[in-house]
Amino acid sequence: MTETRRINLALQGGGAHGAYTWGVLDRLLEEEDLEIASITGTSAGALNAAAFKAGLIEGGRAGAREKLDWLWGRMHGMGDMRLSHWLGVLEPAQVAQAIEYSLPFSLADAWSRMVSPYAYGPFYMNPLEPLVKSLDFDHVCAAALPELFICATKVHSGKIRVFSGEEISTDAILASACLPNMFQAVEIADPETGELEAYWDGGYTGNPALFPLFRMDLPPDVVVVNINPLERREVPITPQQIQNRINEISFNSSLLRELRAINFVQRLIDEGTVEQDRMKRVFVHMIADDDLMNELSVATKVVPTPMILGHLKEAGRASADAFLSEHKDNLGKRNSVDLEKMFG
Repeated sequence: MTETRRINLALQGGGAHGAYTWGVLDRLLEEEDLEIASITGTSAGALNAAAFKAGLIEGGRAGAREKLDWLWGRMHGMGDMRLSHWLGVLEPAQVAQAIEYSLPFSLADAWSRMVSPYAYGPFYMNPLEPLVKSLDFDHVCAAALPELFICATKVHSGKIRVFSGEEISTDAILASACLPNMFQAVEIADPETGELEAYWDGGYTGNPALFPLFRMDLPPDVVVVNINPLERREVPITPQQIQNRINEISFNSSLLRELRAINFVQRLIDEGTVEQDRMKRVFVHMIADDDLMNELSVATKVVPTPMILGHLKEAGRASADAFLSEHKDNLGKRNSVDLEKMFG
């Protein structure tokens, strides 16, 4: 009988690049001996996590794959389909550049920097709201595994809030994906005071937050699905490239801090400074495709073209397949990420 391996997933945000995570999840669901105990997610990672669980409760593994397909099929409709007929013949890097330097995108980008989302008054709407409302939150919030943790940032204090259990709602997911130059802050009642608290994208404080996964009752393995490249080979020189790299560094900073803390705790345990039963040993793994993400840009994050979404899904499946082939046997035993090298 095959032993079941239990893992936790940490799903980064990154707009339409979250289709890469769609592919990763699609491949992981094919592994019958792999159980997802919990998922922490931010922004697009939160959407993927909610769709994953809703589908899993409704129809098992096949249901989870169908729900993710449904989610990203709906995302197709949020792009400009007039672009699809000619973007489909280009490579991902060419598509990114074509969108980035197109007049409509340049005007929209400039508009978002000059005009507040509050300027629309009664005409404002969040285009993600109908999509998120379509999820069955009785299933998303169900007590059954995987346990979900959704991250958002408090506007007033700059601190993180992690929503879990019955706290997860349409507003919680919209808050997790609320880029402040595009969307109005999402207000949610504070459970202790009852007062409304404004939230922005969770990526500023936890992309995603790893600390909810450190509970002793959860498995030690944390598999991070990373969609913001940790490194870029070239120094950015255009305004678009500079802004894109600033965003990537900002949205990776909280993750790197937590990985550094994990590395510190692992060294304390190895040195015998701290007893292992007092602090949990966490095994860190990462699924990523930095080469592909280096070809893309902020333009492909905010314009969900079907060609790019399909390419990202297939890349995610391929990365997950490679991870399973190379590192599945490491689960429950050791890191597959060299944290010493990363922070040395």
